[in-house]
Amino acid sequence: MTTATSTLPQSAAVAKPARMVSLDALRGLTIGFMIMVNNNGGEQAFWAMKHAAWNGFTPTDLVFPTFLFLVGVATVFSNAARVAQGASKLAIFGHIVRRTVILYLLGLVVNSFPFFHLSTMRYYGVLPRIAICYFVVATLYLLSPGWRDKLALAVAALVGYWLLMRFVPVPGFGLPGRDVPLLDRDGNLVAWLDRRIFSAPHLYEGTRDPEGLLSTIPALATALIGLLTGIWLRTGRTLAAKARGIAVAGVSGLLLGGLWNPWFPINKKLWTSSYALFAAGCSLLLLALSIWLVDIRSERAAADPARRYRRFTLLLVFGANSIAAYVLSELLPGAFENIHVHPGMNFLLWCYLSILHFVPYPAFASLLYSLSYAAVCWIVMYALYRKRIFIKI
Repeated sequence: MTTATSTLPQSAAVAKPARMVSLDALRGLTIGFMIMVNNNGGEQAFWAMKHAAWNGFTPTDLVFPTFLFLVGVATVFSNAARVAQGASKLAIFGHIVRRTVILYLLGLVVNSFPFFHLSTMRYYGVLPRIAICYFVVATLYLLSPGWRDKLALAVAALVGYWLLMRFVPVPGFGLPGRDVPLLDRDGNLVAWLDRRIFSAPHLYEGTRDPEGLLSTIPALATALIGLLTGIWLRTGRTLAAKARGIAVAGVSGLLLGGLWNPWFPINKKLWTSSYALFAAGCSLLLLALSIWLVDIRSERAAADPARRYRRFTLLLVFGANSIAAYVLSELLPGAFENIHVHPGMNFLLWCYLSILHFVPYPAFASLLYSLSYAAVCWIVMYALYRKRIFIKI
């Protein structure tokens, strides 16, 4: 990773007119919430801070797809910036490969820190899935910047995944919907394939993994929808017209996902096609709202560009160093859990119990715990933000 000077607007710099700060703000909101739900204090947390047990969704289930959606959006702007700098396609592809490898290796570090036991190392995960999806969409966009083939591929991924999950018999279980319930926890094609590739210690849930190999297909559609959104944002329409178009697409995604739900239930752990559409609809609506609040309203409200985005600093701190913030938040528990305050009590448990001592309501204590944890990560990122240090891959 390298350190570079950011183009984010600050008190001593003027933002470039082409930069959409709304993307950084939404990315910051997503990372902040991701840090909170990944460190939510345990099963006693509020329902909104936990993943759905299986079918259905909670706000927590919309975090990862929103970040993956933003990866697709950012790919368009990143590629355009490199082309504007005179980089060749070969050089850009080299950067894509390098970034993919770094993201995947960071995923292995996050999954295995601090012991790195090969016998239990998890090869799936959030960053590995981002790495794979980024490589595919970035390469496709580099080969062809048009939108029609991307849309066709996204549709094919969603429909093809549904066909696989619905009509391909699962060895040892039978045909889904006839011999075994559709989306049975262990009797589905995703879980079966993951068990053929890896033994139980390498899978997050033993018999299955929420970032499994086959479910990367619809996750790729999520990134492609982000890529299509980025292409739309690069058109010559007014920013208000772009925001309206994104909002319409968001409502369409919600409707399509909801309509598909009875036949292919919304399920984050399997990243079902209905879930991909529903989550994309939420991401699109959030982006439209962010564009209106951050880019459009701020431009109208503040004449001084240097002060225009100051009120969004809370979000931009995470948004400017999103991968670094996520990696930090995932590595800290590995360190803190090995610091024992008392025999059998590590530092993180001691922190939670200390909060619970003053706030004897477990769900609210869990919320305070997750807010405190996110605040610690934010302070570290703010120190980098103030010094204009932004870790780029």
